[in-house]
Amino acid sequence: MDQARSTISKIFNGEPHSYTRFNLTQNMEGDNSHVELKLSSDMDEEVEGNGVGDHLNHNSNRKPHVAQKFGCTLKNLCFLAAATFLIFIIGYLIGYLVHRGKDSSPICAASVLPAESKVVAHETGAAPLMDWDDVKMLLAKKLTAAKLESVLSEFSKDHHRAGSSGDELLANMVLKRFKENGMSTWTDEHFVMVHDPPTSGSNRVVFKKLEERPSGFLSYSATRTVTGAVLFAYYGRENDFQMLRNQNINLSGRVMLVRTGKISFAEKVANAAKMNASAVLIYQDPTDYSVRENAQLYGHVHLGSGDPYTPGFPSFNHTQFAPVESSGLPKIVAQTITSDFATKILRQLGGRSMPGGWEGFNRLGNENDTVTVEVNNVLTEKKINNVFGVIKGFVDADRYVVIGAQRDAWGPGFAASTVGTSILVELARSISDMKNNDGFKPRRSIVFASWSAGEYGSIGATEWLEGYLSSLSMKAFSYINLDGVVTGRNGFKVAASSLMYSLIESTLKEVKSSDGKSLSDQYVKQSWESDVSEPMRMDSAAYPFLAFSGIPSMSFRFTAGNSDYQYLGTMLDTRDKLNAGTASGVPQLAEMAGRFAGHIVLRLVHDHLLRLDLKKYDEVIRGHVRQINGKVKNVLRMQPQLLPKSLTMRWLMSASGSYSRASRDLEAYIDNSDMEDVEMCRLINDRIMAVERNLLSPYVSPRETPYRHILVGLGSHTLKALSNHLEALGTSNPEADANLFHSQFALATWTIQGCSNSLAGDIWSLDNEI
Repeated sequence: MDQARSTISKIFNGEPHSYTRFNLTQNMEGDNSHVELKLSSDMDEEVEGNGVGDHLNHNSNRKPHVAQKFGCTLKNLCFLAAATFLIFIIGYLIGYLVHRGKDSSPICAASVLPAESKVVAHETGAAPLMDWDDVKMLLAKKLTAAKLESVLSEFSKDHHRAGSSGDELLANMVLKRFKENGMSTWTDEHFVMVHDPPTSGSNRVVFKKLEERPSGFLSYSATRTVTGAVLFAYYGRENDFQMLRNQNINLSGRVMLVRTGKISFAEKVANAAKMNASAVLIYQDPTDYSVRENAQLYGHVHLGSGDPYTPGFPSFNHTQFAPVESSGLPKIVAQTITSDFATKILRQLGGRSMPGGWEGFNRLGNENDTVTVEVNNVLTEKKINNVFGVIKGFVDADRYVVIGAQRDAWGPGFAASTVGTSILVELARSISDMKNNDGFKPRRSIVFASWSAGEYGSIGATEWLEGYLSSLSMKAFSYINLDGVVTGRNGFKVAASSLMYSLIESTLKEVKSSDGKSLSDQYVKQSWESDVSEPMRMDSAAYPFLAFSGIPSMSFRFTAGNSDYQYLGTMLDTRDKLNAGTASGVPQLAEMAGRFAGHIVLRLVHDHLLRLDLKKYDEVIRGHVRQINGKVKNVLRMQPQLLPKSLTMRWLMSASGSYSRASRDLEAYIDNSDMEDVEMCRLINDRIMAVERNLLSPYVSPRETPYRHILVGLGSHTLKALSNHLEALGTSNPEADANLFHSQFALATWTIQGCSNSLAGDIWSLDNEI
């Protein structure tokens, strides 16, 4: 521009009386540059040869300075027009070059910004960025129902219980596939303790003159013979037992007969143990399931995950730990029975009528309806192997997303494990092919994991977490679970960390079936959170990743609608049964499930910033705080003497506000930072990754209370437990303890504040108001 001005000045005898100034401002949001035009008239100021400026007389009859100098000839007018055109061309070129340079400047893809904000991502660093639409197209091209069909057939086995020769064969098949894809591979060996049915003899249930010796069993049940009166307890939920207590029924010493469904076997047994029951019998009710009347049922009753005889420690070979048992091991007997035998018992029960709303036969059972339960399961050591393959990232190779599926099953386990393992193997092949042949370069790494002993309580996955917890919690930023992803076709459910909600919502809109309808179009009527989202189950392998390790996790499944898949945990979980439940659409549904999981994984390794939404946890924390605040006010109004005078909600509200401010400040920091800097993106990602693990309470033992997460964990340290404790105080429950509540309240408050402090960044950036 200075050269242009000099040229024009020479034309006008070195007197720059008219010029154009371009003010180029760069918008951080990526909008077009704003151009401001200012004109300085020669009528404002005249520069004489001696450099002294005199005011012009605008009312004089003199011609303007230019006219005086050149005269109004045709030649001079043409010369003036040419000079004006030259000014325009030079200005336009300068503006174009500056604007073009701004548009091509690299930025990071947003992660904590709203999902609907459209951000154009440009690559910086070592890995040229492939357009996201091209990534989606490549995955859809490579992961097809036809290819999944052959893999499903190859990996279908009738017998592959954990630690068996069938399980080992499948492990070798998965390992071979990973190696063929050119992936780095390794295995993880553990020696774990499990309960299996007796090798000689059997378990036995006797009711009056009826007897059954089931081959189905519940691993980790107490082993002894118990006799007591039968009491029907519906699904064995806490509110079901509370309903019985409200009728003044004595629950102590009773043998609880409960249906499968709603909650896990382990939770049913734990709830019965709290009522001082002596045993639990579990069956599939014909109202919920249409399986054969003599179908045998398998499962476990450890209220936890992993090897319960090395809680908090990995079960590596020759490791020496003090002998200890998990607090989640039940102290009472538990056994499954067939639907036919349960029906015979129910028909002969006396006692009171069932509470309103309960389905089934008319009576609950009385003191004379005695049953004997004999459990002779044996404790066995088994060697299991987890198999891994990794696709290494090009920028942050030491940061990775893990995607896994259990490989074992009680029997055929087609829906339980075969479909998930097949999708895992095909996703590994597809993404490896994208990297090796199509130029896709993930920024971060992808770890593919094939777990063993999933049926005994996610043992393989949990032992790996326990073995490498300190490393994983710093470097693994998400886990995607593929267990049981296809059990029907009429519904779709997702359970996940709140950090992943925005990513899940956008993925539901992106993944489309062959008819062009997205998953959102098919399964979301009002909002995805109300129609699709569900709480994460404790028996999901994603749960220990989230609640034990503090790694944002997700599990999902195509379902049969409102009911559970009826063949899980039985020997009837075969391909024919699943085909019947999906109108022979297993390969197509597996393709959709693979693409949904694949989109989540690829998005997490594609963008500069992790697509984890910090603001969602702000809503969750505030919701808990509002609930606790309401209950504190209720107790103070009704029975103020129950709470210490020093208790104030200001602590918890302040901690909640600190998290809110920290998340907003980080978003503003991203907006105002130099996102061309790869190291800057890495530092921000590390702050985002720390949120989930900082919601693990540091004040409880991971051995005694493994699920330390204060929002989704299990124990008195959780915000849900605080709310329940307040209810107990309000109803004068003898188990309520005001001093214990006060202590847990303070520790939960500081856990939230600690998470906020970590999110805020450097120590000098903290503004601690507590």
